Amino acid sequence: QVHLVESGGGLVQPGGSLRLSCATSGKILGIKPMAWYRQAPGKQRELVASITNRDRTSYADSVKGRFTISRVGATNTVALEMNRLEPGDTAVYYCWITGFWGQGTQVTVSS
Repeated sequence: QVHLVESGGGLVQPGGSLRLSCATSGKILGIKPMAWYRQAPGKQRELVASITNRDRTSYADSVKGRFTISRVGATNTVALEMNRLEPGDTAVYYCWITGFWGQGTQVTVSS
C-alpha cells in the first residue's frame, strides 16, 4: 500500500504565494512520475503540474510561469511552489503517484 500526505495549503491573498509538499510512504520501488492535480467546486479534477522520473516537468497553461514543481533529491517527495496566486487557483490540490492519490489540501485565494 502507498500513502501520500500533502501539506502546505491555506488561505492567501491574491498575489501571494504558497508552497505545497507531498510525501510518499509505502511500497514503491525507485523514482516514479508524480503530479499535482486540483479540483474546484463544481469542476472536474485537472492536471496542474507533473514531473517525470527523470525530473522533466510540465504545466497546465493556466499556471505556467507562476507554479513550479520540484522533487526533493532522489525521492518520491515533491513540492509545488505557487506564486502570484489568483482567485481562480482556489481548489483542493491532490498529489498523485502511479495510481495513488493523497487526501488533498485546500488552497483558498481570497482578499
